[in-house]
Amino acid sequence: MTAAHTITVNLGDRSYPIVIGAGLLNGGFDLSKFVNGPDCLIVSNEIVAPLYRDRILPNLAGKAVTTIDLPDGESYKSVASLQAVIDRLVESGANRDTTVIALGGGVVGDIAGFAAACYMRGVAFIQVPTTLLAQVDASVGGKTGVNHPEGKNLIGAFHQPQVVMIDTDTLKSLPDRELKAGLAEVIKYGVICDVEFFAWLEDNMQALLEKEPPALARAIQRSCELKATVVAEDEHESGHRVILNFGHTFGHAIENCQGYGEWLHGEAVATGMIMAAELSGIGDGDVERLRVLLQKAGLPVSPPAIDGQDWLRTMGMDKKVKQKQLRFVLLRALGDAYLATSYDKDKLQQIIGASD
Repeated sequence: MTAAHTITVNLGDRSYPIVIGAGLLNGGFDLSKFVNGPDCLIVSNEIVAPLYRDRILPNLAGKAVTTIDLPDGESYKSVASLQAVIDRLVESGANRDTTVIALGGGVVGDIAGFAAACYMRGVAFIQVPTTLLAQVDASVGGKTGVNHPEGKNLIGAFHQPQVVMIDTDTLKSLPDRELKAGLAEVIKYGVICDVEFFAWLEDNMQALLEKEPPALARAIQRSCELKATVVAEDEHESGHRVILNFGHTFGHAIENCQGYGEWLHGEAVATGMIMAAELSGIGDGDVERLRVLLQKAGLPVSPPAIDGQDWLRTMGMDKKVKQKQLRFVLLRALGDAYLATSYDKDKLQQIIGASD
């Protein structure tokens, strides 16, 4: 086990640590001190559970452990899966001092966190993310929820974890496509608020693709630092936190229109970032830098064929919409994102019309 690095998400009495290191599973970090009562429920899926569920048990010494394994994939991020987790809590006789533990990627974390937010009006939960996307994004910040057929994450709640434990060794088993999808969210942080980190990614993308531990550790740590800072400023996304959604208005529409799971979230966000950068009206050179970096990461940069009206209908369910008007996170320049209340509507039609 290497020395762990801790980042604190400062939210007053809801503050919590993000602990990052190699070898934290198998008892390398004591999770039991974050389990308030005598028992916990580990929520995982059919892919992750065989790999890591036994390895997390030494981190929970002295606690009674119940488990549930969900089907794998974005298409199962549903009310039915939420119901299954709540049913398991009821079957196990869980009380308000039970802790829900999410062991898996972003889908598992979102479902488990939302179940914890709902059960008995709220019980504690812990995030143990095992994918790059979950480690740098989904596990931090307290967003939980499930999808609706008409839109992504339309049903959910803010519910902060007690702790986020990131064992970087779990990335050794991560398929290449999932790794690349996670890199989209890493790149996003550089695009929206840290151009020096963006430049570092340009120089180190091959090392990240080859899963070199020092490069991955730095990328995860910096991503978590940036997200923790933004979340501490705006926990419930009423202002500045919205910049974390750069590329997501287009990206969520791609996921919905193509069918959840056909495009991975990070793949859709990668293309969405290019579309948002084009809508921003920034210099062609900056758009090209972003395009080249995403291509280096093995990510798509062009949208699938979607009818223009389907784009508008699906984006109309975006959570940034106010008074029935679309709003987008755009760029003044690389490293400088903002929420635009006005934008070039002709340019938007051109961007979505290109994929008609």
